[in-house]
Amino acid sequence: MKSPLAIFPYCWLALCATLFHGAAWSIEADIKGVEQSEIEENIRLHLNNLEVENSALNDPYWQEEINRTVATAVEPFGYYNSQASVDVDDNTLVVTVNLNTPLIVANVTREIIGPGRTDEGFHQQFNAFPLKKGDVLHQPLYSRFKTAMFNYALSHGYFDFSWQATRLDLVREEREANILLIAQSGPQYKFGELKLIGENKSKAILNRLKPFTTGQPYSSAVLTEYNRRLNQSGYFSRVIARPVVSEAEDLEVPIEITLVHKPKDSFNVGVGAATDTGPRIRLQWERPWVNSRGHSVSSAIFISSPEQSVTMDYRIPMKDITRDYLSIEAGYQFIEYSNSDTDAETLSLASHRYWQESDSPWQQDGSLTYLKETYIQGSDDEQTTQLIMPGYAIRYLNRDDTLNITKGTYFHAFTQVGRDNVGSDINIVKAVIEGGVIRTYKKHWLMMRAETGAIKTNDFSSVPASLRFFAGGDQSIRGFAYRDISPKDTVTNLETGEEESDVSVGGKYLATAGVEYAYRVAENWRAAVFIDAGTATNDFDQDIAYGFGTGFHWLSPIGPVRVYGARGISDYENSWRLHFMIGPAL
Repeated sequence: MKSPLAIFPYCWLALCATLFHGAAWSIEADIKGVEQSEIEENIRLHLNNLEVENSALNDPYWQEEINRTVATAVEPFGYYNSQASVDVDDNTLVVTVNLNTPLIVANVTREIIGPGRTDEGFHQQFNAFPLKKGDVLHQPLYSRFKTAMFNYALSHGYFDFSWQATRLDLVREEREANILLIAQSGPQYKFGELKLIGENKSKAILNRLKPFTTGQPYSSAVLTEYNRRLNQSGYFSRVIARPVVSEAEDLEVPIEITLVHKPKDSFNVGVGAATDTGPRIRLQWERPWVNSRGHSVSSAIFISSPEQSVTMDYRIPMKDITRDYLSIEAGYQFIEYSNSDTDAETLSLASHRYWQESDSPWQQDGSLTYLKETYIQGSDDEQTTQLIMPGYAIRYLNRDDTLNITKGTYFHAFTQVGRDNVGSDINIVKAVIEGGVIRTYKKHWLMMRAETGAIKTNDFSSVPASLRFFAGGDQSIRGFAYRDISPKDTVTNLETGEEESDVSVGGKYLATAGVEYAYRVAENWRAAVFIDAGTATNDFDQDIAYGFGTGFHWLSPIGPVRVYGARGISDYENSWRLHFMIGPAL
């Protein structure tokens, strides 16, 4: 056995080699004579694999090594007779490349063997080979095509696809290249039956969601769409559908579905705050599976200082489970807004039929609503109004993110109608149109929004408080309190017995608009300025109210937090307010 002292020289040599290797670095070169960026980038990529000190660049060995490296880098692009000269100018490597005459494609021989020969899509993909006679040889295109053809075959059910022959013959003396491609397509497989792994209570839903039928030609795009529908259905905490080619019979591939259902009951607690409502809490319960047909039920309790509500929603999926469903809703709400002297107790029952085309941002909603509201509004006595209102709504929502939106468009329009001879106490028509746009260019963020609405009725004093129009607040005209802009009234405070003037009582018409600009000053921070304008009125004689100010956006992990200082200007109020919001802008 060697003593420790005997092996010391070897350790020293290894350490020196390591240090020397660590002192080497990739070559930084000035490349001349090459116009195509793709070729230049490939030369740099090859040179970066040579680790040599600047002091050794004048060494003939390294210069020859650089020449060989450059020649290897340009060959895939058809240049097999290139020359390069190497100079060192002020410790900078200068490589001058003369590509010379490239190899030209002389012949391209291609053939499909098997059923793919009569498949129009397969044939088009195969004929899309990018090199033709007379082109400069480009081996990366040749290699990418072979890979793309293989991927196309697999994604369209040609699981037995293979290249029966591929050859690239280079005749350097003649500066020519000959290409041979013979594809063996094999048979095209078809979708088979579903094979469920897990509880079978979802079998009916799985069949309703699938976008294919047994015997239909296999397509990975169709299977991807199936996986998207499954994951967006809301019934599963984990689900994946995949083909099991090894179990195919008569060219039909079973689709294996592995899934885990959501818990029988789920509970959620949400806490938030805004200057309009103050602190708020939402308690939610959901049962995603009521029966094997996919019916679901949910309930929510909302509590804030001015508003408390309890709602329940029973959903029945229709043809397209995720986009087409019937919703039966029931709710009880109590609101008390001191600035508008509004007390209202509302019971509502509604049936909504939602439908939306696949991959469309447009959603439609036909509804029938029963509403019974007992309320005190302004100086009016307590009264109760009952309404039965059919309605229709259409919504467009397209945004690049659910929270931190940099590009988005929103539009919503709805109308409801009640008749005093069809279950309602009054005749009423209410219509609202609102929309918003967000666009971002580099560090510049811009949002524009607007809302307009109108109520036509034979007895406005009997219109429930919850249906009247108010403006002002975080999502309306900043610089004013929530629901502070509307026709005014003088009322008597029942607790103090004193009269209070300029109390908002709600209007027949609404018109608001706002523009906000923000500039990104740091990774997750934007500085913002804005101007809002509008009114809620009965006759448009009242001047427009304006709000303007500045603030900031913090792009937090839970969504944007927006804080503004706003100045409100109107005929009856000029004030400063702080506005605080959490959540998406659209």
